[in-house]
Amino acid sequence: MIKSGLVSITFRKLTPAQIIQWVVDAGLEGVEWGGDVHAPPGDARLAQEIARMTVDAGLSVAAYGSYYRVGAPDAGDFQAIVDTALALGAPIIRVWAGNRGSADADDAYWAHVVSESRRIADIAATAGLTVSYEYHGRTLTDTNASAQLLLCRVDHPAICAYWQPPVDGAPEYCAEGLAALLPRLSNVHVFHWLPATVRQPLSAGHEVWRTYIDIVKSIPGDRYALIEFVKDDQPAQFMQDAAILLSWLKE
Repeated sequence: MIKSGLVSITFRKLTPAQIIQWVVDAGLEGVEWGGDVHAPPGDARLAQEIARMTVDAGLSVAAYGSYYRVGAPDAGDFQAIVDTALALGAPIIRVWAGNRGSADADDAYWAHVVSESRRIADIAATAGLTVSYEYHGRTLTDTNASAQLLLCRVDHPAICAYWQPPVDGAPEYCAEGLAALLPRLSNVHVFHWLPATVRQPLSAGHEVWRTYIDIVKSIPGDRYALIEFVKDDQPAQFMQDAAILLSWLKE
């Protein structure tokens, strides 16, 4: 089943209470709470309060968007990330696969990120959590091939992957990359940019997103389709995008 939700960093200037109200008003089901603004790592008390507000509103915590860069020298304490995710009640910790694009990564760098991925996956698994790479530029998941290679090399049961449309990726390429991730797919970040990073109403991506949603529906299990970017950061546009997403999920 695909559930609906919002990535909280879509509206960084809003408080958690405001975000929760917007999500409720939009009829969505969950929130991925971001660690850079709303639920910073190490603040368990705040995370617990956000978790309480989320659940009291009838919503679920879809994941913890930590922005932890696997293998980076300044990545920080992953245990603090885990503790915050537990306080939030988040089942998944989203991370970035390093701080280099696959084209700039040599064998030693690949080996380092793979080793660090296994280390943090062990920590997360001990706490009953999973770790999910974001499919993102300038990391080791910046192409279909590199994302597959990283997952295969790490080969850890607590490691999975998000998916989102790569910038300027042709629809066929995007669909191929999504389908290849299905055995390890966790959640999906939903937005429509065309061209490059020009934000568009989600309705403008109707045809391609129907294809993507159908691919995700082809596998069992629960996961979230999470709205991440909204044109002009406007609340009215968010409500429209949420309605479009819900219509796709009901088809």
